[in-house]
Amino acid sequence: MIFLDFVILVLGFVALVKGADIFVDGSSALAKIFKVPGVIIGLTVVALGTSLPELAVSTTAALAGANEIALSNVIGSNIFNLLVVLGVCAVIHSVPVDEVIIRRDFPLSIIVTLGLLLAVGWQTISGGSFFTLGMADNAGLVSRVTGIILLVIFIGYILFLIFDAIRHPVEEEEISDIPLWKALLFILIGVILIIAGGKAVVYSAQNIARFFGMTETLIGLTVVALGTSLPELVTSIVAARKGETSLAVGNVVGSNLFNLLFILGVSTSIHPITVNAASIYDMAILIFVSCMTLFFSITGRSIKRLEGIIMLACYIGATTFAIVR
Repeated sequence: MIFLDFVILVLGFVALVKGADIFVDGSSALAKIFKVPGVIIGLTVVALGTSLPELAVSTTAALAGANEIALSNVIGSNIFNLLVVLGVCAVIHSVPVDEVIIRRDFPLSIIVTLGLLLAVGWQTISGGSFFTLGMADNAGLVSRVTGIILLVIFIGYILFLIFDAIRHPVEEEEISDIPLWKALLFILIGVILIIAGGKAVVYSAQNIARFFGMTETLIGLTVVALGTSLPELVTSIVAARKGETSLAVGNVVGSNLFNLLFILGVSTSIHPITVNAASIYDMAILIFVSCMTLFFSITGRSIKRLEGIIMLACYIGATTFAIVR
């Protein structure tokens, strides 16, 4: 029976990755057909498309009441994106970082994560009771109100990006070679694969966690986070091998903001998430990792090969901590 769960998990990951790929192709073609500027496509459609696996897993988990997977998937995916996706890219080719990313998007990502940490765990941390808790003990709650606030910030962020793109127009995009009916079909197929893949991943991950006596938090932080981050990883590696790394940091930071604001906001609005002590530690790790990546980005306006190796080593350390704690 456990073998079948692993097969379902792998098939779920395949559906997630392929579904996201088809969805992005269809959405990009649709945007070109209706003459939407490419910058808006990159900041909204593509970022959302690569984050759809996380959205499918987290919302499915929230509907199923598997709240620990919903939260740990977002936090784990963001850690993976920063340390592994950018780390691998930097090892392949030095990754340049846009000035706007450093001044606007990186700080916003850090502030949102810090705000989430304080909103969830401030009472237990400030009272000193947090450090007496076991990793699986309840340490706080991501309420519906917090989820709604995250969605409001997300809407404001997207509107700002759109208005900023309008103020700074780009050259007209090329005409799509995909007809309208095929673009719509791609979007439909992509959504179906993503939803089905999300359900398969959550179902099999829960069964595997129970079989090995692992917590849902650990599964969400490692296996599920890795699977849902595969679109970002594959896309970034291909870009790095071609030397087209200028968008790597923007894609990762944009995806992380989508995960924090939109995905966590939607899943929390569906069902409030009870947070255990382990997830508090993971949020603190994400803040540290984000600050470290920002520091690497500021120095020389790029992430270099040695820094990429350090980031990969940090991911190994963070994963080891998650397993042994």
